[in-house]
Amino acid sequence: MKKVIKVVFSISFIFYLFVLMIILFLGTRGYIWSDLSLLEYIKRSSNFVPFKTITTYFKAILNGSMNIDIPIKNLVGNFILFLPMGIYLPLYIRKINKVSVFSISMILLLFIIEVMQVFTRKGSFDIDDFILNMLGALIGFGIWKTKVVQKLLK
Repeated sequence: MKKVIKVVFSISFIFYLFVLMIILFLGTRGYIWSDLSLLEYIKRSSNFVPFKTITTYFKAILNGSMNIDIPIKNLVGNFILFLPMGIYLPLYIRKINKVSVFSISMILLLFIIEVMQVFTRKGSFDIDDFILNMLGALIGFGIWKTKVVQKLLK
């Protein structure tokens, strides 16, 4: 049974990485400012102010000024997107079994992804996405550390 569980986890991890790459870099989302210089593109499309986008979306939900699908997809989607990474990383990289090492690894990974999105112009650098992705990953790591999951894999 243990071998079956590991095979299922391995297949699901490959599928997760595939979907993650599509969402982050190959999707149809893109920005209309393709004719701008990289510096101008960064200025117009990036958010370096923590909780700016999150606050805007919560206000929009409360006052109904925006179609509710947009803030829900953005907030929940960014939160859930990296939740599985909190389970997969410590499973496949044993050294990432402490919250401090996991957090540093995720910070580096998420920073690289955000920067790559800017350079490929398939997204923008948004500190709020970073925060939500990190929170999701930490929740996933918390799930990984539960006795139920640990017992399942031993």
